[in-house]
Amino acid sequence: MSRDYSGSLLELRPMPTSPTGSLLVDHQLEALFGSGVAVAPNAPALDPTQVQPASLDLRLGARAQRLQAGFLPGAVSVERRIADLGLESLDLDGDGARFERGAVYLVELEEQLDLAPDLRARFNPRSSTGRCDIFTRVLASGHPRFDEAPPGYCGKLWVEVSPLSFSVRLRRGDCLGQMRLQRGRPELNRQQVFAVQERTPLCFDGSRALDKRELEIDQEGCLELTLGLAGRDPAGWKARSGAPELNFSSRAVHAIGDFWEAVSGPCNSALLEPESFYIFASRERLRIPPTLAAEMLPVDVGLGEVRNNYAGFFDNGFGWHPDEHGQPLERGTPAVLEVRAHDVPFLVEEGQPFCRLQFFASDGEPGAIYGAGRRAASYQDQDLTLARPFR
Repeated sequence: MSRDYSGSLLELRPMPTSPTGSLLVDHQLEALFGSGVAVAPNAPALDPTQVQPASLDLRLGARAQRLQAGFLPGAVSVERRIADLGLESLDLDGDGARFERGAVYLVELEEQLDLAPDLRARFNPRSSTGRCDIFTRVLASGHPRFDEAPPGYCGKLWVEVSPLSFSVRLRRGDCLGQMRLQRGRPELNRQQVFAVQERTPLCFDGSRALDKRELEIDQEGCLELTLGLAGRDPAGWKARSGAPELNFSSRAVHAIGDFWEAVSGPCNSALLEPESFYIFASRERLRIPPTLAAEMLPVDVGLGEVRNNYAGFFDNGFGWHPDEHGQPLERGTPAVLEVRAHDVPFLVEEGQPFCRLQFFASDGEPGAIYGAGRRAASYQDQDLTLARPFR
């Protein structure tokens, strides 16, 4: 896979210490097709378009099971739980099936794993999944934790799907989630994040790079992001109740007003209604170097009882806009925040801490950074951007 951007971080001085692991990048993921990453019986072959800079898109299989409840995999097999909790089976071929708002479904993925002993998998919803308020989590048979597969895992994968705001039509082959493969512990610590910031700024206020003294980086190396309401009109979006069926795999077919109502702006605060779903954006603009990826993590619940960041993985090069000489522009891209308040109405304000960003070292540079040289549209130039089905 040829690199379709210029510039490199290799000339920069190394970090004081190196992470003790790394994420696999695009060409390494593609090299595992048919071995470490295979397909289920009768599933279509893996497609290179599923490969992102440091992740692999995962496809829904042919059938979904509607369940009485979700469950944690463990001593009892997934198949046995389906037999115990199953209500009906849905055919996802052709026009697919309607997934009802508030119901729980389980779908076997087209991809299966046969990982080497030093490789483990982590899973996240894709950006469009989170922005449509579709709750997902991946199950690996016999592993008692969601959204991960242990080192050396060999077997099937399933995804639990629960639309929370809208009923949604899903089809076989739709990609709701993505997978990262990693060796060891690729997380950057606090000292390493500061070292990156000194070489190539990670955050901007408009086109002004933030000084490291303006950044909040905790002891785990996570960068604090804050809510950006001021200067945006609308300042956010709130999911409407009683919306029509959402066609997930479509592009720009739904009128925004049928599904969303604007949070009036510009403003410095917004009142969240309990259990309603909102889309906001960060005040900071992010620029992730090609040798790093990142994941958005929840903020400390002591700072506010809100659930955010359903889809929080950032591939290498998010917000990295090279000029004609291959040098990155001083601008970055805001992060979109998916938010739900719980229990009581909750006031959020401009500049309020909202989430944390953890950085990961990858095993070299990908062949193409996020949004570059790929057929599918990306959120590289987003601001307060809704999912792809909306006009």
